[in-house]
Amino acid sequence: MGDLSLHNSLHNSHVKISKGELVSFQKFGREFMHQKGAKGWRNTDTEMFPVIGPLKRNDYKVLTPNGDAIQDQHGLLRELDYELLEHTETTAVYEKVYTKNQHVTNSKYPDKSTEKEVFWPYDFRFVKRFELSGGVLKIAFEIESSKGMPFMLGYHPAFKISKDSIVQSDSRKEVTLDHIMETGADAFPVLKSSKVSLVHSDTYAVDISTEGFNNFMLWTEVDSMLCIEPITQFPDLVEQQYSQDNMSISNGKEIFTVFVNPLRRQA
Repeated sequence: MGDLSLHNSLHNSHVKISKGELVSFQKFGREFMHQKGAKGWRNTDTEMFPVIGPLKRNDYKVLTPNGDAIQDQHGLLRELDYELLEHTETTAVYEKVYTKNQHVTNSKYPDKSTEKEVFWPYDFRFVKRFELSGGVLKIAFEIESSKGMPFMLGYHPAFKISKDSIVQSDSRKEVTLDHIMETGADAFPVLKSSKVSLVHSDTYAVDISTEGFNNFMLWTEVDSMLCIEPITQFPDLVEQQYSQDNMSISNGKEIFTVFVNPLRRQA
């Protein structure tokens, strides 16, 4: 499965996807996504599922009604490969399918983890849908699993920024790059928000709005990129306790949506 592109010529919008990963979103002749190989994070996007955050202090265990699971930071979904289901000029659909208790090689082992393999005691099907419409990129996540499965979900895209870029939200008026970098390896929480705007010093901004998430994490360790991450829950970074008591509970089928809209601002 190679790279593919989505195009909306009317709005001069172009998207590139590689093996299910969004690697480029250009509009107005400008690139808005962080590029692989550039200073900062090694990816452009990924997903966090079925947990968000670190688990080292919890011995990598997640307590579920189906028994203890072993997970590493941000979950095992990223260890699985996407399969392309559909591709048109403006859409692309991918899926990952997991069989319960299947042991998956942990890419963090041995350098960053003591766990060679991770597993989850539930079946699930995870679908990622891209749709480019009117210059707006819609990314929808559909999760099918048994009812009662505990989970956390986060989307983890990275955007290009400049040193004076800021984030505006409906729950916190303004977050500067200094605020975010002061948190270090931990992410900066923007809670009870369904929309944030990444505002650049020039005439451009990126609106990121969501359905189903209602929280964000902001993370970077450099001044040229910023991860703006819609999440279902902000992880407990102190105790790192994960169980059905502090996770979402599946109804059998869940849909979460992110809209990425690059804009020209009035000077």
